[in-house]
Order: sequence, then structure tokens, then C-alpha cells
Amino acid sequence: MANVPTQADESDVPVTAEKPDSPVGVTGVDHITLIGSNEADTVEYYRDILGMPLVLRQPNLDNPEATHLFFDAGDGRIITFFVTDDRDSDNRPQRVGMGGVHHLAFSVDGERLPEIAQGLEDHGYGYNEFDRGAFHSLYTRDHNGLTIELAADKFEIPDDRRGEVLAHAQSHRVESGAEYVKDEHMRAALEELGIPVEGIEIPSTAASGSGDCERTGARP
Repeated sequence: MANVPTQADESDVPVTAEKPDSPVGVTGVDHITLIGSNEADTVEYYRDILGMPLVLRQPNLDNPEATHLFFDAGDGRIITFFVTDDRDSDNRPQRVGMGGVHHLAFSVDGERLPEIAQGLEDHGYGYNEFDRGAFHSLYTRDHNGLTIELAADKFEIPDDRRGEVLAHAQSHRVESGAEYVKDEHMRAALEELGIPVEGIEIPSTAASGSGDCERTGARP
């Protein structure tokens, strides 16, 4: 079957890891803040299930009636929530419009994927599993219906070279006419950049390739 050009491939915007000439020049992600429900449910999910330490709690400085919770996502990057005790959690899938959050993706250890999947099930959360080419992911939903991706790298990639590797893999993807980045594009990118090609063995879970995150992945 011939590859059909997609909107992504018809764009003339260059893909590169080189820093653009911009007036601001951000140096990284400091934190991302979402509107949460209540503190108890938010702590239960993000601390007790996903394993993020709660590192700061203080009033919302713009609305002291709300509480601002700060969680460490594991690499020093912070995700925060504005919560109030009078808001009930609602696990129905969110309807996302322009400017909204489609999903959050967090890194996990690929070798622990079956254990992670079992942990989600044990706490009443469904999931789907997909091979995304550059990484392997479980998709689930939090207590407020927000899609959560738990992504495992398929290759050892230095943190400070990640963007560079993906940009080179993109070039190989386009050259091959593939719809998405695959293992061979990642290997070629690593070799091209002189980075050792060290694959990570990721055991599959029972739900491999099944289901649709729009229909599962929420607490029943």
C-alpha cells in the first residue's frame, strides 16, 4: 500500500534541534499547572499511584481560597494543581479544545511496564498499550478524566541529546516515507550522532495494542 502524504509531511516548517533566534530563549520546563478537583483525590492519584512526591503546598497566590499543590515528576520538573475541597472529581473523558491539555506524558522504566500496568488495574484504572516507534506507552486517565501517558524509551538516550536524536530520526522518517518514527529511524539517528545504540527490552503487558484510550483508561 502506497504511503499517503499527510498534513505533517506537507508542512514546510523546518524540523531541527538547533536553537532558534528568538527574543526570549527559554531554558527548560519549570512547572505546568492544571485545575484539579480536591486535594485528597489529587494526592491519591499523583503521589500514591504515579509515585510523585508532594514537595510544596501553599495557598494559590491569586486566589487564597484555593490550594496550590506541587509534585516532583521525578527529574526535578514540577507539575502543580489548583484544588479546592468543594470540587468533586469527575473521571469522564475530558473534551479538549484549542488551548486545552490533550494529555500529559511521564517517563517510566520500560522494564517495569507489566508491573506498572498491574498497579493501575489494582487501583481501578484501566489502560491501553501502544508502540509509538520512538517509545512504548501505556495510556490511562486520572481521577478527572485527563489522559495520562506513561512513556518508556526504547533506546538509551542522553537527556541533553534527546531533541537532537528526535530531529535526526525525523529526517530518516521523511526520507523513508514512513508515517511515524520507527525503531530503524532511531537507530540510524543514534549512529549518525555517534551515540551508542543500546536498545531497552520492554516486556509487553496483557493489553498490548488493544482498546482505545477514548473508551477505557478511567476509573469505572
